Amino acid sequence: MINTYTALLLAVLTIPALVVADYRQWRPGRYLCKPLAALAFLALAWSLGALHSSYGQWLLAGLVACMAGDLLLMFERQSAFMAGLGAFLVGHLLYIVAFCQLPGTVGALWVSALPVAILVFASWRWLAPHVPGDMRLAVRLYIAVIAAMLLAASTTWGNPAALWILPGAVGFALSDLAVARQQFVLSERRNGLWGTPLYFVSQLLLAASVSSV
Repeated sequence: MINTYTALLLAVLTIPALVVADYRQWRPGRYLCKPLAALAFLALAWSLGALHSSYGQWLLAGLVACMAGDLLLMFERQSAFMAGLGAFLVGHLLYIVAFCQLPGTVGALWVSALPVAILVFASWRWLAPHVPGDMRLAVRLYIAVIAAMLLAASTTWGNPAALWILPGAVGFALSDLAVARQQFVLSERRNGLWGTPLYFVSQLLLAASVSSV
């Protein structure tokens, strides 16, 4: 069975390799490294005892959904993108359920509401001119679910796991902007230079939160 150190080593080796493969548009490297990088955050959560708590079980389910999204987004087709979007939406929803398993403070919602609202407004205003009419509803729904995930993450404030959850949730949300820019605004290799490592590091942080529960 893979242990924590092996999972982290797998992440350290595959994430930079994936960034390079994507930048050079080397598909074999992408098809090899992306599943392995996703496997790393699954293995990390598993090795830290995700199955031993309701929080860990829901989080692990969210990580599985995100891995499915990763695999689908490897294929540059509209149908694959929509399926991947759906998988990530499910991942966000499962994270919301996971965060709600932890004791925290509802008062943190009031603190986080304004920055989350600003992020939602700015993201949609930036994307709206570029999103095709047949995808506007789906993108709006996805942004709304991201907002709900961030608000749910904020309620863990005061819990030891929040040290991992909050940066992981914020990083995951911001990494989605790189995907949106690539898909709707401007398709260029630089999007992956920051979006890919931010995404995988964020998932590793969320996986690591299991250790604090």
